[in-house]
Amino acid sequence: MRASSLPFLPPLRRAAPLLALLALLAPAHAQAPNGRLPSAPASNAPAPPDLTRPPRPAPVMPQPGFNLPRGIEAMPGGGWRLTGSLARGMVEGAPHAALTEIARWLADQTTGRVTLVAQVANPPDDVSLARRDSLAHALAIRHVLEQGGLDGTRIDIRPLGRTPEARNAIELLPPSARSDTTASENPSRP
Repeated sequence: MRASSLPFLPPLRRAAPLLALLALLAPAHAQAPNGRLPSAPASNAPAPPDLTRPPRPAPVMPQPGFNLPRGIEAMPGGGWRLTGSLARGMVEGAPHAALTEIARWLADQTTGRVTLVAQVANPPDDVSLARRDSLAHALAIRHVLEQGGLDGTRIDIRPLGRTPEARNAIELLPPSARSDTTASENPSRP
């Protein structure tokens, strides 16, 4: 079988200009912008990371000494837990001012994503409704944080619905903080 009879190979007469063009362009690609050939690769490659050691935990950023009103408590691993009416998204008065101050601090002193982990106590028999309620409560807190100056694109929301603890709570976690709730993220199923 002749090469020119194969449908995917062009006849050599038509391919010659293309080959000539490639020959002209090849030296331009082989040279660096300054006209010299690129240097040989380094003989000493960087050492690979040591994967036998466990990774170091991310440092927890120290929290400022906010005057926290009733319903907001500092968590030992970093972050704040909102309980009571705050965990249901009803923020007024002193808690609103405290959340605005926290949002301002997070916007100025941290980089990375802030997480809102929301859970509800009721209803025990409707998983979908519990998840939607926890989402609505977290969205209300997100709105207050945005009013305080924290960019909404930095806020992740994790609506857990009803968890085995069966409590109304929202955990506001700055970057690198650890949640007590993450171990029990699976909502109880009726």
